[in-house]
Parts: sequence; C-alpha cells; structure tokens
Amino acid sequence: MDTPPRTAAPAAPSPGELRAYYDLRMRREARPDGPGAVVERVGESLRQTGGADGWDGVVWSGLDVGEADGVIAAHVAHFAALGRTFEWKLYGHDRLRPAGDRPGEDAEGLAARLRAAGFTAEPAESLMVAEAGRLEHRVPLPEGTRLHRLTRPEEADLVAEVHQAAFGDDRARTRAWIRDLLTDRAGSSAVLVVLDGDRPLSAGRLEWDEGGEFAGLWGGGTVPAARGLGLYRALVAERARIAAARGVRWVQVDATDRSRPILDRLGFRTLSTTTPYVWTPPAN
Repeated sequence: MDTPPRTAAPAAPSPGELRAYYDLRMRREARPDGPGAVVERVGESLRQTGGADGWDGVVWSGLDVGEADGVIAAHVAHFAALGRTFEWKLYGHDRLRPAGDRPGEDAEGLAARLRAAGFTAEPAESLMVAEAGRLEHRVPLPEGTRLHRLTRPEEADLVAEVHQAAFGDDRARTRAWIRDLLTDRAGSSAVLVVLDGDRPLSAGRLEWDEGGEFAGLWGGGTVPAARGLGLYRALVAERARIAAARGVRWVQVDATDRSRPILDRLGFRTLSTTTPYVWTPPAN
C-alpha cells in the first residue's frame, strides 16, 4: 500500500488553521522527544513513555465521551505499573466528541474526568507560535556576557545550574537529561547558555525533527539576579536563527505568564492554552 501524501502546510494560515496544523504535526504525529523514549497510540490518544530521566505523558487525545474514562484509566495503569509520574497535556481547544445520544464536552469536561482519576492541574501556559524567519535574530547582550552553544556532555551542568536557580529543578536529573540530549540528539537540538565569564545566567534549548516544520523552544529560564537584562530575548533570537537556518518554518513555546509579554513583543501569536495535569503514583 502506498503511503498517503502528507498534508501540505497552509501558505498563510489563520490562527485557527495554524492551530489545527500544529495539532496534526506536533501532537497526533508526535515523535519520541529523547533517547529511549517510546511513542504509542492508545485508542484515540498518543502517549510517550520516556527514557531514563525523560518526559512521560499524553500529548494528544481525540476521545469521545463514551471512551474517555476507560482510556484515562489505561494510561494510569500503564504508568502505575512503571511507578512513574506522568503528565496529560490538556489544551484549551481540546474536546470530547459526542457518542450515541451523549453530547460532546469541552476541555473542562475532560479536565473534570482527569481530576476524578487523581490528576492535579499545574499552572496553565500559553501555546505561542511564530515564523522563525520573521523573528529578530540578533539581540545585544549586556557587556561582559556571551552566548555559548553546548557541544560536550560535560557542559550539561551549566544548564542544570540555571534550571535549579530559575525553576527549582532537580540538578542531577537536568544534568542527566541534557547529557543524553548532547550525546544522542546533537544533530536535532541546540542547547544554549548565556555566560558571564564562566557563570551561567540563562539557558534554553531548541529541538526539531529533520524535515519538520515546527521546532520547540524549551527550558528557557534566567537566574533571578539576572532577569530584566534581555537574556531570555537573546536566547529566543538565537534559537530562532538556528531554526530558520535549518529550514524550520515555525518555532513554538509553552509560555509562562512571565515570558508571554516578551514573546508577544517579539511577534509570537497565542494559539491556545496548555495545562499540565499530573498523576503521581500513591506512596507505598
């Protein structure tokens, strides 16, 4: 059987068209995002089981109201058997389809089912997208600071130090994840830091799939003492430059309330919201 042709990207998409295309490429057709990760279809949903120190979660669902609770339970059982916490990425435009004489439900209907299954909502973020080639690619840095692209696994602690200070992330876990990225996905990622001498002040990474039209800007953060100096903006610009040079059309960010105003000014469009619903195995 011939492989059907891929749907072409819209030439000048409206926000709704771009959101639908994002859903298709980055959610329904999502690929493993790190070393050892496995992506698999479970009914009308897509799940990733991460590798060591990787991300576990559900990236897409197109469920109907009759099957939703059963599929949620199946995902819980899968990760419970592994003893892992996982995340269900719920987008503001997600819907549960009608089934029989039962009407469909909006994102809040799915959220209520997740809460009933033991999930806890974390703060919502904004899904923001921009054309990489249209963004500013050079942003001046404060005197004495410089951009540095990591090339060696032993440099991973530069990012871990920033993430611990900026987000409270576990340093060892971040270090291991970045080391794996630099070792196994060096050809489809870029990890950047802003340095003051040898001291890291800000960090972020870019990840893409070869031939893909979207690249993700992830992990952008700045240590509290260096915020307000334009470091985050410089990291966005450099990652957009790299993406455009690779032929990637769009860059996307799951933006916090802190970064959204910056991205608005840079030319990003908000397409939706995304709320992490997190399930944690009960303590033994």
